[in-house]
Amino acid sequence: MTPDRLTTKTQEAIAAAQRLAATRGNPQVTPHHVLAALLEQDGGIVTPVLRRAGADAEGVRRRANEALDRLPTTRGQTTQEPAFERAAGDLLRRAEEEARGLGDEYVSTEHLLLAMAGDPQMDVGASRETVADAVAAVRGPHRVTDQDPEEKYQALERYGRDLTQAAEDGKLDPVIGRDDEIRRVVQVLSRRTKNNPVLIGEPGVGKTAIAEGLALRIVSGDVPESLRDRRVVSLDIGSLIAGAKYRGEFEDRLKAVLKEIAEA
Repeated sequence: MTPDRLTTKTQEAIAAAQRLAATRGNPQVTPHHVLAALLEQDGGIVTPVLRRAGADAEGVRRRANEALDRLPTTRGQTTQEPAFERAAGDLLRRAEEEARGLGDEYVSTEHLLLAMAGDPQMDVGASRETVADAVAAVRGPHRVTDQDPEEKYQALERYGRDLTQAAEDGKLDPVIGRDDEIRRVVQVLSRRTKNNPVLIGEPGVGKTAIAEGLALRIVSGDVPESLRDRRVVSLDIGSLIAGAKYRGEFEDRLKAVLKEIAEA
């Protein structure tokens, strides 16, 4: 398998696994090194997938480190990089098969996790089937068609704030004096056509309060049947733009958000 068929996060995980083996003095890189590296990734999806699968991610991390503690170590200084043992090579091959089975063009970190979940020698805290269901939930409608697919996963959750969830959790204050505006928004949303309300006004006049008031009404059930169990998500444009490294990345993120909305 060539590096150009691996996603950026997969390449980073493999490099981190090699560094971890070198730091620990292990002569070979094992699947447990790869698992430990995946669990430490910033912005990775392995930990969210495990949590969605009902696994104790911290427990998986602890058991992976305990397995590493039992590995043989070399004494003295060495300049030779740890080599991948056969089991680690097999892991990468199985991950490639997982990617092929899902119709993906690149091997991503979730493919590594699926390959581990199907290995009786590895403990990821959940069965292969449960992990596969969690991967499908986290990925949503997206396939791996480029080397940075994580930017598109859970786009609404990543770039937005669920106001209905905040209302359910009691994190929104009651909205006073905006009944007419909220009622008008509900009327527009309930139309069959031309159902896109637009709130226009200077900063600080209470546009967000109207959206929060709508979320509170949805949670309390004080809306027409067509709006029952709907979600109100506040999109954070700053987060959507932040970190966009190249031309078109912002557009890709926005398309991912819109795709999730359409598929919801």
